[in-house]
Amino acid sequence: MRHTFVLSAFIGTALWAGAACAQAAGSLVFCSEGSPAGFDTAQYTAATDNDAAEPIYNRLVEFVRGETSVAPALAKSWDISPDGLVYTFHLREGVKFHTTKYFTPHRDFNADDVLFTFNRMLDAEHPFRKAYPTEFPYFTGMSLNKNIAKVEKTGPLTVVMTLNSVDAAFIQNLAMSFASILSAEYAEQLLKAGTPSEINQQPIGTGPYVFQRYQKDTQIRYAANKQYWDPSQVKLDQLIFAINTDASVRVQKLKRDECQVTLHPRPADVAALKSDPKLQVIEKPGFNLGYIAYNVRHKPFDQLEVRQALDMAVNKPSILNAVYQGAGQLAANAMPPTQWSYDSTVKDAAYDPERARELLKAAGVKEGTEITLWAMPVQRPYNPNAKLMAEMLQADWAKIGLKVKIVSYEWGEYIKRTKNGEHDISLIGWTGDNGDPDNWLGTLYSCDAIGGNNYSMWCDPQYDKLIKQAKIVTDREQRTVLYKQAQQLLKQQVPITPIAHSTVNQPLSAKVNDFKVSPFGRNSFSGVSIEQ
Repeated sequence: MRHTFVLSAFIGTALWAGAACAQAAGSLVFCSEGSPAGFDTAQYTAATDNDAAEPIYNRLVEFVRGETSVAPALAKSWDISPDGLVYTFHLREGVKFHTTKYFTPHRDFNADDVLFTFNRMLDAEHPFRKAYPTEFPYFTGMSLNKNIAKVEKTGPLTVVMTLNSVDAAFIQNLAMSFASILSAEYAEQLLKAGTPSEINQQPIGTGPYVFQRYQKDTQIRYAANKQYWDPSQVKLDQLIFAINTDASVRVQKLKRDECQVTLHPRPADVAALKSDPKLQVIEKPGFNLGYIAYNVRHKPFDQLEVRQALDMAVNKPSILNAVYQGAGQLAANAMPPTQWSYDSTVKDAAYDPERARELLKAAGVKEGTEITLWAMPVQRPYNPNAKLMAEMLQADWAKIGLKVKIVSYEWGEYIKRTKNGEHDISLIGWTGDNGDPDNWLGTLYSCDAIGGNNYSMWCDPQYDKLIKQAKIVTDREQRTVLYKQAQQLLKQQVPITPIAHSTVNQPLSAKVNDFKVSPFGRNSFSGVSIEQ
């Protein structure tokens, strides 16, 4: 076998270890923006859910904090066969699962936990999945359910995963939240008790912080994991998520030191935050995209001419000025320009309301036709004010004869309903998860992603063929050629209207040390400390 990763003594050390084991001290409050639907990360794609689960779990491999590169975690090394189809993971010894009021582990982490984690997603007849039926949108959206042929153990600390076809993004994918490793022993306890759904509300992991309790719309509390396998990453006694949906409330709490880290400030608040000596604001180019998704399964959006009309009637510069207030750039393409394989030749159609009217008329859409536009109830990195954006789109499309009704729901309900395709048009967006083009072009727009993150419900066989071919090629130049063809096709078919790539401003107290802004929009508190 071609040995690919035995660098745990080097890169693993760079990621996980400090010169000495840190002593946890103090509490940190994170003003988060929404209530998670649960903590079983395989079920969810929203950042709110993944953030809430992040302190609890580890994965086989993890992203280096603040970077897109991957390093060992629960797998201390791995090998890849010469044909690229067989991955052998060598697991870390002595890793403890959390001890809580509801679970006491009787053994350390081992291969059985990896098998449970992945086989539950792979096998529809898996006993736990039958007892607790759920969907796995990332896993299926990236076709891992079809491409992973089997997951086996060849020893207590060795797991072999065999693929049906080469997947150039496979290791990057395993660093994502959906691949968080669960306890097979805890799952067995829940099955015996007849309460399997508790895996989603009373989570058990191996991560740096132990779940204590969750009160919806109020707070989540975590305690330091005193048995964590890398003590240098546990520098807080208590981690608290204070849930506040209002960006202005979060900012005020930060200023009063009621929380020490928050997220998604309104663009209008950024200058004042930067001038406050008690605060720091980390600014990064956003690896994100805010966009409009047209549900092609709803008439009249099944017609290309209708989607083209809506697209060319959007006054993007006005939206950028009003909604993003200078903290972003206009988007023409279906992923950000910092993503490798981005096609800079993709251009927007000219803003042309008159031409849009003509297209609607030719498509048989009558003046005064009523459509629904769904607007997110929360601020996201890719869209700081969805309500305002919706109102501006309502005005834009009124100019071409459409009557637009704005609809909104609580965030979890919004995601659930849009995944089900209940909307006509929705405002949505994405922050990249793993640095690979497939995380955009496959995860958001493929046929397999319908019911997951493909909010347009768009399925084009020619497009799908291109992105699937690109995924089994390991040469980056060849992949780029295929992805550029896919981007051109997607632009021509208009399942979405890209709006903007926002700049990420991360406000936090000056007392907070070593917080890393993730290119993927994750809020991780591993290695973070606070001055007392």
